[in-house]
Amino acid sequence: MRQPKLTALGSLLACCLFAFSFSQAQEPSSPALHIRGSVKGIADGIALPNVTVALVSRKNIAAVTDASGNFVMTIPAGRNPKDIQLEFSSIGYQSKLVKLDPGQTEVAVLLESGKATLNEVVVTALGISRQKKSLGYSVTEVKGEEFTQARENNVANALSGKVAGVNAAGLSTGPGGSSRVTIRGNGTLGGENQPLYVVNGMPIDNSVPGGAATVNGITNNVDRGDGIAGINPDDIESISVLKGGTAAALYGSRASNGVILITTKKGRAQKGIGIEYNSTATYDRVAVNPDFQYQYGQGLDGVMPANINDAVASGRKSWGAPIDGNTNYVAVDGK
Repeated sequence: MRQPKLTALGSLLACCLFAFSFSQAQEPSSPALHIRGSVKGIADGIALPNVTVALVSRKNIAAVTDASGNFVMTIPAGRNPKDIQLEFSSIGYQSKLVKLDPGQTEVAVLLESGKATLNEVVVTALGISRQKKSLGYSVTEVKGEEFTQARENNVANALSGKVAGVNAAGLSTGPGGSSRVTIRGNGTLGGENQPLYVVNGMPIDNSVPGGAATVNGITNNVDRGDGIAGINPDDIESISVLKGGTAAALYGSRASNGVILITTKKGRAQKGIGIEYNSTATYDRVAVNPDFQYQYGQGLDGVMPANINDAVASGRKSWGAPIDGNTNYVAVDGK
C-alpha cells in the first residue's frame, strides 16, 4: 500500500525540477553592455573633460571623459537593463543622474555649473601647504599679483597696508635703501625687531651690506639695500606672514619677531613659447633741496683748519675762512 505514495511523490519532484529548468531557460542573463556618450556644459556647450561617469549601483564601475568630452563604459553581463542609472560628476558642476532606457547604448549629457566654496590653503613652514582653518596661529597670505600692480623697489615696502599688524616703512636713504618691517610692533627694547625672511623654505640674510665705515674719525653710514630688496616682485607667487610665538616656534629663536614666507613661481608645461614682458620706471627726489653756500670753506668760527685735528673737530661744517682761492687749509685726509 506504500508503493503508490512513493511514486506520486517522485512524480511531483520531477515536475518541480522541470518547471525550474524551463524558467531558467526562458530568462537568460543579459550580455555585457557597452555605453558611449558625451558630456558638455549647459551654459556654453563646450565639451567637458575629466568628468567622472559612475554606475550608481556599483561605484567601482566608472569611466572618465577624455579631452573631447567623450567616454566609453562597459557594464558587465548580468545587470538588469531596466535598472541602469549613471551619475555624472565634476568639480565646478552639479552632479546629474541619468537613467538609461532598455537597450539604450548612447547618451548625451549637459551639466550645469555649480558654486562651491573651496577651503583656503596657505603655505606654512618648510613649504608645506595647510588649510588655514586647521592652523592654531594667525597666517595671512598675499598673492604675488598684488606686488606688481603698484611696484616698489624693495618688495618689503609693498607689505604696507596689505597685512594687518604689519608695519613696513622705507628708510630715507634713497630708492635703493633698505626697509624696516615690524609685525605687531617692536618685540624688544634693543636689538633686532624685524622678522625672519624665508624664501622657498630657506632663511635669507636680511642685513644691510656695507654698514657704517669710519675714516679718520668720521663715520659714514652707507645703505646699499637689505637682502629682501634683491627679490623680484615678478617672481613671487605668494607671501605668507606668520605672526605670534607659535608661528615663530617653527623656525626657532631667529623668528621671535615673526616670519615672512616667500614662495616663488615655478615652471609649468605649456604649448609653444610663453613670453611675459613688463617695464617699470621709478623717480625719486629729496623732499627738501638744501641751499648750499659757496662763500666760506671748511672750519668753525671763521677759522680754517691748520692741522688734521682741527679738520676732524670741525667735521663737515663749512664755516671757516672765506674762500678767496689763495688760502690753503688742511683737510680731514691730512692734505
